[in-house]
Amino acid sequence: MDLQLKDRRILITGASSGIGLATATMLAGEGARLALCARDEDRLRKATAELAASTDVFTFTCDVTDKQSVENFVSHAVDSLGGLDGVVCNAGRSLMSTIDQTTDEQIREEFDLKIFGALNIVRAAKKALASSDSGAIVVVNAILSRQPESRLAITAAARAGLLNLSRSLAQDLAADNIRVNSVLLGLVDTGQWQRRYTDSDTALDFDEWSAEIAADRGIGLGRFGTADELAFPITTLLSPLSSYITGASLDVGGGVHRYV
Repeated sequence: MDLQLKDRRILITGASSGIGLATATMLAGEGARLALCARDEDRLRKATAELAASTDVFTFTCDVTDKQSVENFVSHAVDSLGGLDGVVCNAGRSLMSTIDQTTDEQIREEFDLKIFGALNIVRAAKKALASSDSGAIVVVNAILSRQPESRLAITAAARAGLLNLSRSLAQDLAADNIRVNSVLLGLVDTGQWQRRYTDSDTALDFDEWSAEIAADRGIGLGRFGTADELAFPITTLLSPLSSYITGASLDVGGGVHRYV
């Protein structure tokens, strides 16, 4: 199927690894032109070097919680690509901590990253997206936003706020023909989980270790997802063929959700 993404101009945050890098790779395969950011540009350039063989790829250093840094990134992206057709708000992390274990500073940092990390990008990109014939924003969020866990209490609260904000943005930006949708991930085999595995001192290999966690979390398919399995729905929602989908949230968690 032709997703009609050839020469579409897509901006992705948090693109140096994991879901962001997998999405960039998939979009490059579809012929999209890319503006990618991360806090460590050297790492980003190394991670995305091979993509430049198949499409235009521009990399930038950006802290998504810093409004000026975001405005500089988006301005350079628009200049480099000649406009924007899509944005993927992907920068994020999870804070494994209960309410009692979390400091006020950590709470503020979580909300700053989750809320302003997306809002800064959307505000800066709005004008360029409104000039596209099919502007689209995909917010990478988590099933945690609807199904909180005590061990991820503050991250869950911040992600719930982001889900609500994304729905509001979909309503506000519809008049500009900009679609806003969310992809809600469950447990995904990314660098963050690989680091937790290394720190666990378990005798199990990663597949066995992660399968135990999947069972404990009630994941129906019995395993973690892969970055590519998240990249596909993100890419699909950016496609002009998804032109009547906005304000939606798609669960990609292997059956971990327990709500109706």
